[in-house]
Amino acid sequence: MLPDIAQTQLHKIETYFPGLSARQQHQLQQLYPLYADWNAKINVVSRKDLDHLYLHHVLHSLSIAKLITFKANTRVLDVGTGGGFPGIPLAILFPETQFYLVDSIGKKIKVVQAVAQDLGLQNVTATQTRAEQVKGQFDFIVTRAVARLQSLHQWVQGRIHPRSQHDLYNGLLCLKGGDLKEELREVKLNYALYPIADYFEEAFFENKYMVYVPY
Repeated sequence: MLPDIAQTQLHKIETYFPGLSARQQHQLQQLYPLYADWNAKINVVSRKDLDHLYLHHVLHSLSIAKLITFKANTRVLDVGTGGGFPGIPLAILFPETQFYLVDSIGKKIKVVQAVAQDLGLQNVTATQTRAEQVKGQFDFIVTRAVARLQSLHQWVQGRIHPRSQHDLYNGLLCLKGGDLKEELREVKLNYALYPIADYFEEAFFENKYMVYVPY
């Protein structure tokens, strides 16, 4: 049984993403008890933030799905995944897309692996490693509040596959917040900025953005 505040937030997700299967709804419902259990052992989500898991972490992660619908067999790398965001919620939403979640902190990857297993997510691989050490190429690379855009781009150079199968060219999709003017000024890249408040009405998403850097 979810706390009332979590149940209300989960209902919001189902409103923003109608047509979820019964399996996807069940997987989303399982997120709160799984993270609550793990958070008692390892602080993967701020403890004061746990009641807002669905809004601040799950829905925030799913904002990427308002910009792009990943096709089957798409390869997505989540750099600095932490407790599994945005990778785990996206893997629930896109079960035929392959997600590779990496973080340099082993205890966080342990949580991600356990959560993915408990949810029955066959499309998630989680590994303790640094972004610069990842092998292979991916259609998209996603991140959430990991590092400045210029650094991220340097870390993942050569990891993005040149052939795109989506209307949105392969590239880097970063979830960021706050005043980005200085960070974006230092970037010598083409990019597009998408305010998340255009998709979700909650006040939390004011000054939250998706930054897209095409290949």
